[in-house]
Formats: sequence, C-alpha cells, structure tokens
Amino acid sequence: MKSVGEAMAIGRTFQESFQKAMRSLETGHNGWGCEKVNEMDWDWEKLKYNLRVPNPERMYSVYAAMKRGMAQSEIHDLTFIDPWFLAQLGELLETERFMESLKLINLAKDDLYEIKRKGYSDKQIAYATGSTEKEVRAHRKALGVIPAYKRVDTCAAEFEAHTPYLYSSYDDECESVPNNLKKVLILGGGPNRIGQGIEFDYCCCHAAFALEVQSDDHQSFITNFVSLLEP
Repeated sequence: MKSVGEAMAIGRTFQESFQKAMRSLETGHNGWGCEKVNEMDWDWEKLKYNLRVPNPERMYSVYAAMKRGMAQSEIHDLTFIDPWFLAQLGELLETERFMESLKLINLAKDDLYEIKRKGYSDKQIAYATGSTEKEVRAHRKALGVIPAYKRVDTCAAEFEAHTPYLYSSYDDECESVPNNLKKVLILGGGPNRIGQGIEFDYCCCHAAFALEVQSDDHQSFITNFVSLLEP
C-alpha cells in the first residue's frame, strides 16, 4: 500500500514550512540541504531521470542538481515545478553557501534569526559551519535567538478562539498567553501513517476526556491525574 502522501508543517514562510515538512518525513534528513545526499554522486543521466519522474526522493535530486550547477530553468523543464518554488529553494541554497563561508562564532544575532526563519535546524547549521549541534544551540541561546509561539485561529475570526493551534517560529512577537496554573501535557500517538492515523486523535481525545476537570478543585485534578499514571 502506498503512503498517504502528505506532511503538514506550519511556519511564517514557505521555506520554514518546507524545511519542517522535510524533517517530519522520518527519512533521516534534517531538512533540505546542509547534509551529504547520495544524489550528489549520481551521474547526470540518473539525476535527470529522478528529476523527470516523480518519486519520494525527488526533492533531494533537485537539491543535488542545484548544488551541482544546473540552472533553475532546466530543473523546471524536467520537473515542471513552478519557477516560484524553485526560486525559493535557490534562496535556501544561497543561505547554505553563506553559512559554509563562516565559522559559527561569526554568525551574528541577525544572521541566525534570518537563518532560523528559513527553517534551518541547529543540526543543519552545525553541518554547514563545521560545529556541533550543542555548540549551535549554546551560541544561539547566548545571543537570545529563541523561538516565539504563533497562533492559528481555529474559528476563522468569527469569534474568539479558546483552543487555537500554536506553532513555534523565530518571530518577534509571541502570541501565546502563558499563565502560572499547573498543566498537563498530552503527547500524541505518532505521525499519520497508513493503519495508524486514527490512534493520534483517538488517544489524545480519550486522554483529554479522562483528565476533564469536574470541579474547580485543582488539587483534586492533579490527584486524579497522578492516579491515572500509576501502574
């Protein structure tokens, strides 16, 4: 059976969303670019074939073709991918080359914000700058480059949404409204796979129903939750 063929990612730009989606595929890639891909070693005919014929790995063939100097117009002729999207990917490749030209310590706060807004993970930045993921994280946090949380209005502005989606992005304004109340975190059952997709909603919903507060007694709520965790 074939895959459901989808990945959902939310960001402030196409580039950020695209990189998040590529990471979500569970194929071992850290995003798009800033890593060694097998397609870099293919001969041109094999690479062109993978560009011409749709396949699960085609976006990495696009990356290899761009990095090896193929013009975006030729990639368009082979793939029929809209030139706007190819231009966006071309900007990502330019960003990768910019990072490769510098050491991590030379990336200023504004540089890192711009890189993160294009969806690059710390692991990708580490690869491009010849450093480690921990070093990138430490340098980024020392400069104050941390994500904000943005809202997706689940009520389409008809009225105030009390259960909006939140997603992280490297933006100036944080739209979350934190408070000091004790909280419970429910982790989803996993990605949407054939034969597994329903578990995510089913498990989360039933966990939420089990934790529903029947009174304003916060301590009673915590006690009931802890009892659910006991073996």
